Amino acid sequence: MTPAAPRRILVIRPDRIGDVTLATPAIRALRETYPDAYLAALVRPATEAVLRHNPRLDTVLLDDWEQTHAGRRGFLDRLRLLRRHRFDTALMLLPTERHAWMTFLAGIPRRIGVGTKLYQVMTFTRSVSRKKYIPLRHEADYCLDLARAIGVKSNDLRTEAFLLEEERALARTRLHAAGRRAGRPLISVHPESGRSAPNWTLPMYRDFITRAIADIPDAQFLITHSPANTEARTIFEALRGERVLLPDAGDLRLLMGMIAEADVVVSASTGPMHLAAALGTPTVSLFCPLPACSPTLWGPQGNRAITLLPPEDYCQNRCPGDPHICTLEGGLGPREVIDAIHQLLPEARPSI
Repeated sequence: MTPAAPRRILVIRPDRIGDVTLATPAIRALRETYPDAYLAALVRPATEAVLRHNPRLDTVLLDDWEQTHAGRRGFLDRLRLLRRHRFDTALMLLPTERHAWMTFLAGIPRRIGVGTKLYQVMTFTRSVSRKKYIPLRHEADYCLDLARAIGVKSNDLRTEAFLLEEERALARTRLHAAGRRAGRPLISVHPESGRSAPNWTLPMYRDFITRAIADIPDAQFLITHSPANTEARTIFEALRGERVLLPDAGDLRLLMGMIAEADVVVSASTGPMHLAAALGTPTVSLFCPLPACSPTLWGPQGNRAITLLPPEDYCQNRCPGDPHICTLEGGLGPREVIDAIHQLLPEARPSI
């Protein structure tokens, strides 16, 4: 007997900005396959902005499992929330014991996760195997596997994010106040990665920007970083001027608006890179060839993109062996990134 089509679907992705962005192809495919279903997502408060105004979703629910909804009381509060929504299907794109038990106790009859953890067996959660990542595929494709398990046929991995026109206008206003000049290429540089992937040090980004100012003479450079990163503020403050913009972009939606205004985004493999792809902004990204960090698994989807890898001799002879502390020094330098930027910049822009 063919299972009944889902009518109330919950997509759970309780991790980082990039991970939530890579769930958007699955969300789009679910909406296209089940246009009349009630479709919701459950995410952390820190990533809710990624899905805000997404027309595929009926609602975005929050689980602040680290603070507001921590502990037994918080768990029961979120459990009651899921019960009120009467979901018949839950797709757990990242397996967690918390959400396996929460969806089980909420009485959601169809629950699908990744892998075969003990808590999944105990909660009778259906498992979708990633087959030890052989062959290696993209994370967005692995997310779609869970949607495919309930009838979705899509192979479209394009990510997407949605900005209101007033949000775009606010970003333009903030950039203008910071010194943005219309008609000049805008290169957005995000020097942080939260140690989630190999990345240049802050001084290496400073040296890159100094060299790029000379090599791309008509461009302006937008530097974005966490307001809490005082070291970054100190390093890049010395570069602030007509060519280098340092606006306050602490709000994620404002950052998205600024990324949408840029001609190219330069970063490591991190959340802003995926947001840029979702907004259609070209990217130049620093990557590592290790399978867990590979652009095959984590590359931007849906935009014009150049992913840069260090040469084999760097990985064999100079890499520290830990992608979380690798700086790519001596493996990828300013020249490779600048050449990639030139490839992605529009051929002709009005001059002022």
